[in-house]
Amino acid sequence: MSEAQPIVRFEHVSMQFPGVLANDDVSLTIRKGEVVGLVGESGCGKSTLGRIVAGILPPSEGRILRDGIDLLNRSSAESREMKLRTQMIFQDPYASLNPRLRIGDILAEPLLVHDRVKNASEARERVGALLDMVGLNKAWGERFPHEFSGGQRQRISIARALALEPALIVADEPVSALDVNVQAQVLNLMLDLRERMGLSYLFIAHDLAVVRAFCDRVAVMYLGRIVEEGAAAEVLGAPRHPYTRALLESV
Repeated sequence: MSEAQPIVRFEHVSMQFPGVLANDDVSLTIRKGEVVGLVGESGCGKSTLGRIVAGILPPSEGRILRDGIDLLNRSSAESREMKLRTQMIFQDPYASLNPRLRIGDILAEPLLVHDRVKNASEARERVGALLDMVGLNKAWGERFPHEFSGGQRQRISIARALALEPALIVADEPVSALDVNVQAQVLNLMLDLRERMGLSYLFIAHDLAVVRAFCDRVAVMYLGRIVEEGAAAEVLGAPRHPYTRALLESV
C-alpha cells in the first residue's frame, strides 16, 4: 500500500476562519485504494479538513496535490475537473438529499450538469446502473427521499457520490446516524465498492472500533493538528501520543 500512487497529498495546509484556526499545518497523504481514518473529538477540525480534501473549502495556506498535480498552477477548468475526482458522503443522508426531487433526478443531476451523459435517456440508464451498484431496485428512481429508510438513503448518497466516477470519497461520519446492523451493511458496501472500483476513502469518524476494522491507516487530530499517524492496528492498539491514549480511554 505504501508504494501506491498518492491520490491526494496535503503539504502544510491550514484553514483560518475569523477568530478560529480550524486546521493548523496539516500534512497528509491518501494513496490509491487506501482507506485513511481521521479521528478526534468534536470541534477538532476533522470535517473542515474533509471539506478541504473534497474541494468544497479552499485552504488559507499550504499546498494540495491531486495525482501529483498542484491545482493552484492549473486553469480553472482543469482544476475543476481534478476536484470532481473527489466526492463526499455526509453524515445525515436525509439532509443531504433534496426532499423535493425524485431519487432518479437527484442522481441524474451531476451527470447532466457535468456533461457525463448525452441526453435524458442515457442519464436514466446510468441512474439505474448506479442504483443497482449500491443494492437498490432500479425502479425506485421514481420515489422521493422520505420513502426510504436511513440505510437506503445513505446508499443513495453513495450512488450520487459514485455518479462522476471519483477516485477518492470523503466519508464524514457516514454511518453514525444508522442502526448497528445497518452500519455493517453500509460499511460492507463501501468496502465492496473499494475492491470493485479501486476507490480510496478519507473516513471521518468517532467510533474507534469501526475505524480499526475499516481503515488501513489512521490520523489522530487534536486542536486542528495531526498529532499521530500510522497503521490503524498500531495507532489504536499501542498509541504513543497522550491525546490518542486519552481518546481510547474515554471509549
